[in-house]
Amino acid sequence: MIAGHDNHRLTRLVRMPEMSRRAFGGLVGGGAVTAVAGTTTTAEAAQALTERPFRARPQGASGRRPNLLVILGDDLGWADLSSYGAPHIRTPHLDRLARQGVRFTDAYSGSSTCSPTRFSLYTGRYPGRTPGGLAEPVANRTQGLDPNHPTLASLLKKAGYATALIGKWHCGWLPDYSPTKSGWDEFFGNRGGVLEYFSKLGQLGDYDLYEGDATHQDLRYYTEVLTERAVDYVSRDHSTPWLLNLNFTTPHWPWLAEGDEETGAEIAARIRSAKSQAEVSAALNHYDGGSVAKYTEMVESLDAAVGEVLAALRRSWQEEHTLVYFASDNGGERWSYLCPLSGEKFVLQEGGIRVPTIVRWPHRIDGDQVSHEPNFSPDWTATFLEVAGARPDPAYPLDGTSLAGYLLRGERLPERDLFWRVRANRALRRGRWKYYQDSAGKDHLYDLGADLREQADLAPDEPDLLAELKAAWERTAAGLLPYPG
Repeated sequence: MIAGHDNHRLTRLVRMPEMSRRAFGGLVGGGAVTAVAGTTTTAEAAQALTERPFRARPQGASGRRPNLLVILGDDLGWADLSSYGAPHIRTPHLDRLARQGVRFTDAYSGSSTCSPTRFSLYTGRYPGRTPGGLAEPVANRTQGLDPNHPTLASLLKKAGYATALIGKWHCGWLPDYSPTKSGWDEFFGNRGGVLEYFSKLGQLGDYDLYEGDATHQDLRYYTEVLTERAVDYVSRDHSTPWLLNLNFTTPHWPWLAEGDEETGAEIAARIRSAKSQAEVSAALNHYDGGSVAKYTEMVESLDAAVGEVLAALRRSWQEEHTLVYFASDNGGERWSYLCPLSGEKFVLQEGGIRVPTIVRWPHRIDGDQVSHEPNFSPDWTATFLEVAGARPDPAYPLDGTSLAGYLLRGERLPERDLFWRVRANRALRRGRWKYYQDSAGKDHLYDLGADLREQADLAPDEPDLLAELKAAWERTAAGLLPYPG
């Protein structure tokens, strides 16, 4: 489909030995050089030597359906993991996960903000297929995921899976919307998009930690609380295969790490005294806080939390038959390390939608591999359904393409477009080419194989290709719901 475009880019721009493949992680910029020459450990250098282009394992189908552990970080930037090039952030557990599976360099979220991406992952469809998906993000009690719409959880539940969601939901509040109304047997977490990590005061200014549909009191650091719950879930004696959506809020603002109770209390006090929704949002946005060092601490705590859950999985003897998927809900912002990408959360430039993505399934997929195949959130919904033996609802056709044939049988992915629409931007990727329209309505064309930074606008040089990609975007957009107003 893309004819090894990333390898071509690295060969053309950086004449280096084969060992650079992981150290650069698809990056072309000074940050990656620093990671190689300045801060890479001996273990990571050894890892760089072993990573090879993805190739499916020659193995017949197995009759055992896998557990599905689907982990999301929150606002985690594409290069915020050391295995993706961060020179100052150490993520040994996620790096180990990558060594044991496949690291994707060209993976994308379904949108550039939290709620629409979660809609796309839960439904396998473009966010604009449903009214709730038009909210960027969900911000009040009138918006949410229609409980009648099939979801990954409801479809897997019909196929005999146990289902649970732990962590951030952000697809609607009670009484109309809830994970337990949309196919998840169990829910423990927050309903909104953000909360103060200790008090659990959230987006609407009220307490936002629930077990099922009832509030649950726990004032410990939120990442610790979610990790404990996830460890408990995977450690159970399950009688059926299971799906666990584990949605951390880390490293989303406010910028608080474990031990920052005093700063958390100050933010909580501002929320309690707020006289408007704008004041609540200002307190949680924490514009006067954070730093590169604090953000690093938060990402590293996320890595440690994932490590604890994976250790519990290993202790329970389920590791071999559990497909683990790790990604971010959208690109990073403010303190993220995004080099060499342009843009960040909220926009459809690469920095807003390209995300770190790792998949491990020891029973079916070999480790120490890297894939440059473009993919996005709805593809993984289709993939999870296929490997679990579950059928999509024909009344709600998926927009994603299953990667199961590629991952398990070595099939070539069909040529297809990746499509995004938000209020301010539009984007479409076809192979190495990307069509992008900015907030001023100007059309751009980039060759991502040669220009990952999206700086060389080829629109004047390739008018026919630009017109073709723009027309393809328009055809898809015509089938979506219009934005209100």
